[in-house]
Amino acid sequence: MFNERGGGASPTPPDFALNSLRMRTTCKQAMATEGGKVNSSGVNVSHSITESNGSAPSDNLNGEVNCQTKRAKMSSTEVVTVVVGTQWGDEGKGKVVDMLAQSAEVVCRCQGGNNAGHTVVVDDIVYDFHLLPSGIVHPTCDVVIGNGVVVNLPELFNEIEKNEGKGLTNLEKRLKISNRAHLVFDLHLKLDGVQEMKRGRNSIGTTKKGIGPTYASKATRNGLRICDLVGDFEYFAEKFRNLMEYHKTSCPELEIDVEVELIKYKKLREKVMPFVVDTVLYMNKAIESGRKILIEGAQSTMLDIDFGPYPYVTSSNCSVGGVCTGLGIPPRNIGNVYGVVKAYLTRVGSGGFPTELLNETGELLQKRGHEFGVTTGRKRRVGWLDMVMLRYSHMINGFSAVAITKLDIMDVLEEVKIGVSYKLNGKPIESIPASDEDLKRVEVEYITLPGWKTSTEDVRKFSDLPENARTYVRTIEELLKVPVKWIGVGKARASMIQVF
Repeated sequence: MFNERGGGASPTPPDFALNSLRMRTTCKQAMATEGGKVNSSGVNVSHSITESNGSAPSDNLNGEVNCQTKRAKMSSTEVVTVVVGTQWGDEGKGKVVDMLAQSAEVVCRCQGGNNAGHTVVVDDIVYDFHLLPSGIVHPTCDVVIGNGVVVNLPELFNEIEKNEGKGLTNLEKRLKISNRAHLVFDLHLKLDGVQEMKRGRNSIGTTKKGIGPTYASKATRNGLRICDLVGDFEYFAEKFRNLMEYHKTSCPELEIDVEVELIKYKKLREKVMPFVVDTVLYMNKAIESGRKILIEGAQSTMLDIDFGPYPYVTSSNCSVGGVCTGLGIPPRNIGNVYGVVKAYLTRVGSGGFPTELLNETGELLQKRGHEFGVTTGRKRRVGWLDMVMLRYSHMINGFSAVAITKLDIMDVLEEVKIGVSYKLNGKPIESIPASDEDLKRVEVEYITLPGWKTSTEDVRKFSDLPENARTYVRTIEELLKVPVKWIGVGKARASMIQVF
């Protein structure tokens, strides 16, 4: 029985308890249970409860209608599609998102900051996005920057202005920014640079965009959020001064003019206010109304703070779990999860890279693929496709299907290799080592396939690809045990081959 503040037992359960009991019983009825009495619809009806007056509940808990409605609602709530990078980033997620966004109504970012870089080409116009979801190029799409994103407001408004100059319209009505998103300040950028310099030759290869220090402020609970900025500005100013003092104790060389910063943010406060919403409420209303939602992952699984080769990772969860925490949506609403796989492998910055090509083939792929970071401009390291990595990524994300991008870059190769297994200390291992030092020491076993030595740039059907290119794709599919749904053979929108 239920007690109130240490009093005696209450003979009648409070309303909230009765509602909870109804919900649990309804959910039990919606599942097949062993040993229960099942009606013609397959619904367990052996459970019974009574109202406080001893009569049966009035909402037909034991009938078929409620359970059928429940099942219908469950099947209609998987309205969220997720696009996730499978490797170390730069796989071409922006292009896949652009393709899927044509039928989406809401496109969202859930984590990261302007350390991300997604490129979309529309009618020969090249759009580079760092904070804005790339679905913004579709005029009927609303776009959301979720609570898990860290937002550099000056950079966001620069990005908006730059892309409005390329023809994007109506952003003030289509862009929603979470009131719970944390702010990236100049002090975070400077801290990022100082910390990276102090690491010396053990530097991580950070973009120096202040992302890590901002997430650190979030974790130590002295960060500032959008809601602080658009709320009481005096309180915001007090918290900002406290944040500055906190960091100066550990980093005396940090020089920031606090008053100048506050003047800047008072102006930014007015600019950002029209975009700020409770995105948790917004997203859940969108789900309830059945709107088609597309989530655009930033960075990639092998840069995930928990699952990547630590410490050479980013500061957020960029696997599928970050979708729920970064937007406030339930896991059961996620439907398809699509992984994006570059046909070969690239990495920016330091850390282990088992299949790296430090030879002419690597140079050739780097040049043909224009492998320079969208955000940093740094040259990317290049290697063969790594199936151990892809299988690990699939374990974490559970891909419905994958897209293979930049297959055309490999058109000139006589032969292609795929890393299929690892050995560490001479013994086979089944997955990616947790330690980056171990990752640097693994031996890779390869399979070699013949190249196709034919241009694929104008191919638009899978059956029209060269036979050896089809073999390469099917080999990836068989080794990963996930179907390949799309294949990219160029930059343009039309250069995505749909396999099924």
